[in-house]
Amino acid sequence: MTRAPAPGHGGMASTRTHSAEKKRNSVTKAPTRLWGGRFEGGPSDALARLSVSVQFDWRLAPYDLMGSRAHARVLNRAGLLTDDELERMIGALDDLEAACRSGEFRPAVADEDVHTALERGLLERLGALGGKLRAGRSRNDQVATDLRLYLRDHARQIVSRLVELETALIAQAEHNLGVAAPGMTHLQHAQPVLFSHQLLAHVQPLTRDIDRLRDWDKRAAISPLGSGALAGSSLPLDPQATAAELGFDAAAPNSMDAVADRDFVAEFLFAAALIGVHLSRLGEEVCLWASQEFRWIEMDDTYATGSSIMPQKKNPDVAELARGKAGRLIGHLVGLLTTLKGLPLTYNRDLQEDKEGAFDAVETLLLVLPAMSGLIATMRVNTERLETSAPDGFALATDLAELLVRRGVAFRDAHEVVGHLVVWCQVNDKDFDDLTDDELAKVSPHLTPDVREVLNVQGALASRKAYGGTAPDRVREQIAALRAQVNDHASWAADSEA
Repeated sequence: MTRAPAPGHGGMASTRTHSAEKKRNSVTKAPTRLWGGRFEGGPSDALARLSVSVQFDWRLAPYDLMGSRAHARVLNRAGLLTDDELERMIGALDDLEAACRSGEFRPAVADEDVHTALERGLLERLGALGGKLRAGRSRNDQVATDLRLYLRDHARQIVSRLVELETALIAQAEHNLGVAAPGMTHLQHAQPVLFSHQLLAHVQPLTRDIDRLRDWDKRAAISPLGSGALAGSSLPLDPQATAAELGFDAAAPNSMDAVADRDFVAEFLFAAALIGVHLSRLGEEVCLWASQEFRWIEMDDTYATGSSIMPQKKNPDVAELARGKAGRLIGHLVGLLTTLKGLPLTYNRDLQEDKEGAFDAVETLLLVLPAMSGLIATMRVNTERLETSAPDGFALATDLAELLVRRGVAFRDAHEVVGHLVVWCQVNDKDFDDLTDDELAKVSPHLTPDVREVLNVQGALASRKAYGGTAPDRVREQIAALRAQVNDHASWAADSEA
C-alpha cells in the first residue's frame, strides 16, 4: 500500500504572517462550496459552525490528493480530460500537495471540510479546469475512500510499534530465562512459573492484535471511489482501475453500501480498544511489580516520574497512563456503534462523527506504544526477590498432589491430603521445607520422605513440560516461535509501508 506523506498537524494554523493572511483573504471572499447551486443564500453562522469539520479532517488531505490523482487518470481514460488537461491537473495536485506539506497552503476559515479546502487550492492553480475533477465523484465516496486509506496506512504504523513492544518483552524473557517467579490466580500465589513465561504471556495477545489488524486490512481493502453520492455514475469511469492505483484489492460491489459502510471504522476501533485493554493489563502488572510490596522490578529513571512532595517516590506513570488510555479507546468504539445503530441508507451527516474517534485512537496508540516499549526494555528484574518468593504461599502444593496421583492416589484424595498438610503447616508455623519425615507421615501415610523431590521450585518448573507449559524447554520453544512471528509482523508492516 502506498503511504501518503504527512500533511502537517491536523488543526488550523494558530499564527499566520500578514502576507499569508492577505493572500488568503484575496481568494476566500467568495467561499468555495461544493453544494451551493440550489441555494439563494449561504448557511447561517450556526449551521456553518455545526457543519465545519476541516479542523479535524484536514489530516486526510494527502489521502484525498492521492484519490484525486487516481480519479483524474480515470477521467482521462474516459475521454473527459485531454492528455494536456491531465498533465496540468496532476501537476497542480502535486504542487498543492507540496504546499500542504510545507504549510504554505492551509484550510481557511470559510472552508467547510478537507474536500472544500483542496478544491479551493486546485481552483487557485487551474481556474475552471480545476472544476472538472469533481465529475463522477461525491464527497460521500471521497471521504469513505480517504478514511480507508488513512486507517490502512496507520494500521501499519501501529503494527510497527506493536512489534517494538513484542521485541522488548521477548528480549526481557530471554535475558531472564530460568528465573522463577510466583504464578498467581486471584492475585494470590498459586504455582511457580518462569518469569519469562509470564512476560511471554503478554506477547501472545499482542500477536493476536497484529493478526487482527492484518485480517481487518483485507476487509478494508475495498475502494468506495466511483460510487458517487450513492448510485454510481453514468460517466464511463473505471472504479476497478482507481481501486488498483490506490492499493485496494477491488472496488465496492454495491454503491449504496460503499458510501454508507463504516464497518471498517468500527472494526478498527474494536481492534484499537482491545490493544488498549492488553496494554492496560500489562500496565497494571508493571504497577504491581514495581510496588514495594512486590519489588519484582526496578523502573529505569527515564521511564518513571517522581512526586512533587515526597522525594523518595518513583511512580510508574507510563504504565498508569497506558491503563487509563484504555477507557478512552473503548469509549470511541461505543460512541461510533451508537451513532451507526439507527442510520438509514445511505449517507447521513451523522457519519461525520466517525473520524475524530478514529483519529484519536490512532494517535493514542502511537503515543502509548513507544513509551510502553521503552519502559519494558529498560526495566531491571530483581531476580533474587522473584526466586525467593516463588515458593511462598505453599505454591508447590499442586505439584505434591500430582505426584501422589502419579503414584495411584485419586486426585480427590490427593487434594484432601495436601490440603490437610497446608493447614498443619499454618497451625505449626512451618513451610514445606521445614517438615520432618515424622511430621509428613503424621498427616498421611502417602506422604513418604521421597515426596520432597517435588518440593523444590526447579523440579516443579521442569515437570511442567506439556505443550504450552512453563518448563524451561517449552519456554525456549515459545521464544523461538514468537521470534518468527514477530519477524513476519515486521515484514508485513515494512512491505505494506513501502
